[in-house]
Amino acid sequence: MFRELLSKITKRQLVIGGSIVAVLVVGIIIAFAIAYNKREAMLASTIARIQAALAENHQLDLTIGSAYFSGLTTVTLEDVKAIPKGKDQLAGVKAVSVSVKLFPLITGDVRFGRLRVQDAHIQLVKKDSISNYDFIFQATDTLAIDTAELMEHTEESNVNMARTANRMLNNILYKIPEDMELRNFLLTYRDDSIQQRISVPKADIDNGNLASAVFLNDSEAAWQVSGKLNPGKRQLYVKIHANGQQIALPLLEEKFGLKLSFDTIETRLREVYWTNNELLHIKGEWAVKNLNVNHWRIAQKDVAVPDAHIDAEVIVGNNYVELSNESTVTVKKLQIHPYVRYTTSPSKTYAVALETPEMEAQDLFDAFPAGLFESLDGIRVSGNIQYKLEAFLDSSNPDSVQFSSKMEQEDFKVNAWGKANIPKINTTFVYTPYEEEKPVRDIVVGPENPNFIPIAEISPNLKHAVLTTEDPSFFSHHGFVEDAIRSSIAINYKEKAFKRGGSTISMQLVKNVFLNRNKTIVRKLEEILIVWLMESTRAVSKERMYEVYLNIIEWGRNVYGISEAARYYFSKHPSQLTLGESIYLASIVPRPKTGLYSFDYDGRLKPYISPYFNYIGDIMARRGLAPADSSGAYGFYAVSLRDALRPEKPASADTLQLQMPATDFEVELEEVRGLLERIFGKDKKQEENPPDHP
Repeated sequence: MFRELLSKITKRQLVIGGSIVAVLVVGIIIAFAIAYNKREAMLASTIARIQAALAENHQLDLTIGSAYFSGLTTVTLEDVKAIPKGKDQLAGVKAVSVSVKLFPLITGDVRFGRLRVQDAHIQLVKKDSISNYDFIFQATDTLAIDTAELMEHTEESNVNMARTANRMLNNILYKIPEDMELRNFLLTYRDDSIQQRISVPKADIDNGNLASAVFLNDSEAAWQVSGKLNPGKRQLYVKIHANGQQIALPLLEEKFGLKLSFDTIETRLREVYWTNNELLHIKGEWAVKNLNVNHWRIAQKDVAVPDAHIDAEVIVGNNYVELSNESTVTVKKLQIHPYVRYTTSPSKTYAVALETPEMEAQDLFDAFPAGLFESLDGIRVSGNIQYKLEAFLDSSNPDSVQFSSKMEQEDFKVNAWGKANIPKINTTFVYTPYEEEKPVRDIVVGPENPNFIPIAEISPNLKHAVLTTEDPSFFSHHGFVEDAIRSSIAINYKEKAFKRGGSTISMQLVKNVFLNRNKTIVRKLEEILIVWLMESTRAVSKERMYEVYLNIIEWGRNVYGISEAARYYFSKHPSQLTLGESIYLASIVPRPKTGLYSFDYDGRLKPYISPYFNYIGDIMARRGLAPADSSGAYGFYAVSLRDALRPEKPASADTLQLQMPATDFEVELEEVRGLLERIFGKDKKQEENPPDHP
């Protein structure tokens, strides 16, 4: 076929084609010669632009003793110094040589070939509140702004996120040299109280093989760094270890109180590829052995993770980025498949999912890092479980948020309770409330305490009112109410802050009785686990849970339990509470210390609270929990605070404005209304025929 094609080409065509090729070759040679002859001037011009930009944008003086081409594509810089204006020198390098690959350069890709660095020193200095690296954070802020603008631009102009991610990845990989010789690198940090020193006498990349040793404070610790770098094939592997010793980062502890150490950490970029020329797939791994973490915000004890592994796949499309559900997090025998997806158009959407394969229940508890969930220490279970979670939020309609959480179980049983002995609340026990993380007093929860009131002796008005405002489906749910969680997600997203937690009475009870008051990150997860154990095993009846709840929750300053609350506000026994008094007491459960602000100097409730009574009373009436009231008052005007608690009559009307503003209560009413309407709006039959309860 090739001979046949050649036979059809005339001599004249060959001459013309050859001439064109010759002209192109000559042009390239001339252009290269011109560029070669002017490359020193081009280098000087480039350095001048960089120096001017650093001086103008970051007040950083960059000085270079000499700069020249030491090869066809190799640039050498000597005596390089970076000094922020009016501050200590930030960095200095005796000599650095870098070569650029020629052929990728022709297509516009800048790829490093060889890198040589001799005697480099970076020193971070902070004196009082002034440091010589402030501009780095300014650059970070600028980057954040630029990124936000880019995302906005991406949404508006449909910029392809996959192509953008591919370019960003290439920019990182292409800057990794195939061969490197680094000699005598030193990084120091110094402030008014801390001084740290990290030195790297030698670091080499030889044909992609990375080998280096890192020393902390000269001889305090020695870390080994090894790996295989193949940026051309988009593959990287790096391993850091200390020959069986723990690698610690003392600077984090001294600066932030965070103790962090590990034996070995490994990371791998396994492969990057396209499917259908549309989706960019990035696969990688991360593993750590004997990780130890300690910070008061995480847990009160050292958290130890003996072995953890993450196998992740990130997929980037035209308008979305996704952590694939093929990703796996492994801790001991526990495997978790997470899924996260963020979409930019036509509106921002967020999808989250979590799933575990069916497994032995004990494997879940054995996988928890030691020191993370103190109350679950020593628990022994049997049976099989499988967990699934799904959530989706569309920013254009937050109220349509979707949420589903399900723990499937087969023959699940608790054979031995851990530190949190849940069945203990079936008998008399001691409860200790806390104020600002300090114990207030011990309260005996049981008939031995004269203030303890059995649930049968508490006014039905109070029981129904608290259930309506705090947890309407308490006697039918299994510890969690998905509608309440959906409502809290929507409210928190719209407010861009944590305003509502979606806690049930079961969750509030567990938080008060079984958990310490240390506000750690994992406390909420621990609370959820204990609630699930209590509800799924039916270790405590709903009636007993509600009885304990009403006898221990706070109703005012140093007022705990319904017996103390009824006597404190109205000089009554809990069995005597009217509908109005009950709705009032229910209203202050979320904010017990502000309860007295609701009353005027004559002991009557302030007018701004009446809509709350109208709404809650109407809900109770529609559910058959209170008699209908055509006036909508539901006992509002009959509530009277006992004389000893009434405030003095104000000297002027303006003094009333110093007390609780009505707008706060109106906001709370709106939140309650949104939650109850979400719950009751889906099942009208439940409104008319609520489940029986005490």
